[in-house]
Amino acid sequence: MDELVQWKIRLQQWSHQGAEWLHHMPDAQLYAAIAVVFITTFLLLSVRLFKRTKSNTIVLTGLSGSGKTTLFYQLRDGSSHLGTVTSMDPNEGTFVLHSEMIKKGKIKPVHLVDVPGHSRLRPKLDEFLPLAAGIVFVVDALEFLPNCRAASEYLYDILTKSSVVKKKIPVLILCNKTDKVTAHTKEFIRKQLEKEIEKFRASRSAISAADVVNEFTLGVPGEAFAFSQCHNKVTVADASGLTGEIAQLEEFIREYSLKPAPSRMVMVQKQIQLAKSRRPKREQCVLYLL
Repeated sequence: MDELVQWKIRLQQWSHQGAEWLHHMPDAQLYAAIAVVFITTFLLLSVRLFKRTKSNTIVLTGLSGSGKTTLFYQLRDGSSHLGTVTSMDPNEGTFVLHSEMIKKGKIKPVHLVDVPGHSRLRPKLDEFLPLAAGIVFVVDALEFLPNCRAASEYLYDILTKSSVVKKKIPVLILCNKTDKVTAHTKEFIRKQLEKEIEKFRASRSAISAADVVNEFTLGVPGEAFAFSQCHNKVTVADASGLTGEIAQLEEFIREYSLKPAPSRMVMVQKQIQLAKSRRPKREQCVLYLL
């Protein structure tokens, strides 16, 4: 109790000394000190905010019947649940990948969202894209040709969304059901998607800019479209939700949902160090007193 009283007396003394210091300080230096305190506090809060909002969300999307929900259960439970029916609401969960449960040490969970593929339910996708660290666009490799145009149009819409382009959200085109003998290869699917997207690009470029809302263009003028021309990274992989062959999908999730903090964090920290290095010594004393 005596020690607590002593600390209280010391704090009162320091407070009185600080008040005297501020009272005799010229107004210009006082305002400068207050400005430095404000800027430093703002930058520190920004750093904490960036850390808290670091996204670990992976969004599964694609046409209905492509196998998104089966993949969701494989990632979470290691089971296909004997196949699933078409989802009308998003499946969402935060969990450690089933394949990593046997690993030792601290394992970070992933936030996975399975967005319904029905055309009337696709607006739900916009709710999750601002939080996405990566997008998995699931394609039915078995029934690809009948759905090629619809899948290409949906993928085109995703790749031209401002939220995807500005954040350069990586996209994995996952060719599902490749365990079937008659399934198309990922190389064939990639080429067909590029051809169809080229058609959409040509047709939509003729639309007046006033009729296009928050849309970015794809590709390079005068060249045939290829995914390598996209603003963000687009890759293609194989999978089979029913048999559990999802190694390439898990690799994508590990890379982008658990990657280090973005470079903007480093920039903010450098700004804080720069502000401190430029601060006059007398103003530093004021900071300590405050």
